[in-house]
Amino acid sequence: MSGPGGYGGPGGPGTAGGPGAVLQVAVNGSRGARDGGAVPVAPQDLAESAVAAVAAGAGEVLVHPRTPCGRESLSPRVVGPLLEEMRGAGVRVPLSVPADVDAEPDPAGRLERVRSWTVLPDRAQVRFAEPGAGPLGRALLARGVAVDALVPLGGEAGPEPLARFLEWAQPDRGPVRLVVELAEADPALVAALRWLPPVPVLLYGREAAAWPVLRMAARCGTGARTGVGDVLHLPDGRAARSNAELVAAARDLRDSATATAGIR
Repeated sequence: MSGPGGYGGPGGPGTAGGPGAVLQVAVNGSRGARDGGAVPVAPQDLAESAVAAVAAGAGEVLVHPRTPCGRESLSPRVVGPLLEEMRGAGVRVPLSVPADVDAEPDPAGRLERVRSWTVLPDRAQVRFAEPGAGPLGRALLARGVAVDALVPLGGEAGPEPLARFLEWAQPDRGPVRLVVELAEADPALVAALRWLPPVPVLLYGREAAAWPVLRMAARCGTGARTGVGDVLHLPDGRAARSNAELVAAARDLRDSATATAGIR
């Protein structure tokens, strides 16, 4: 498989400079103030961090909306003001939010929240390891919000999330991207994606897997993700001071990995 954002597996036809090669920044994730000064918390700080990350090379921003007490939320009174704060600060790239169990445990509640949004993100992340992912994805698409279908591979993840995505995804489904969380940079895991529908793919890892997976994404020509939501250290082991520093390091690493793959 190839095409815009399509994936051909390791060594396949994907190109690192194509539409599928976006670099997304996860500006906060599940982290908070206890995780150090590199993690932005207040809406203004999130917006400023996103602006700096985009200036450093991020092409998309993933942000977890939170209430003032720090709880993740899908409420329109939380999501809307945060998106407006970020747009007002000058974030001009696509904005994504997660629509998952951390923000709303009940599948029916997630649907209700998404349908009540008054300010829409460009994209929303739907975890296919959670119940109700299919209807939630359809509800988002009906509202004009692109869907990032999150599927974990490796580690303790079983085959069910990917199977659910494959059952749900259809060529005419709409603006859907597969976001794969890899437990490790194992080419055998990525080989399982060879028979995907023709959708863009983004690969990422967390903590120790973050940088090895980013290198592999560069070699495969897929999109990638970095940011304090996923990793707090740079490739050389130093603590990251900001999302922008992580994005700059990711760009350098990706350029190096892409050049190496080209030489081969």
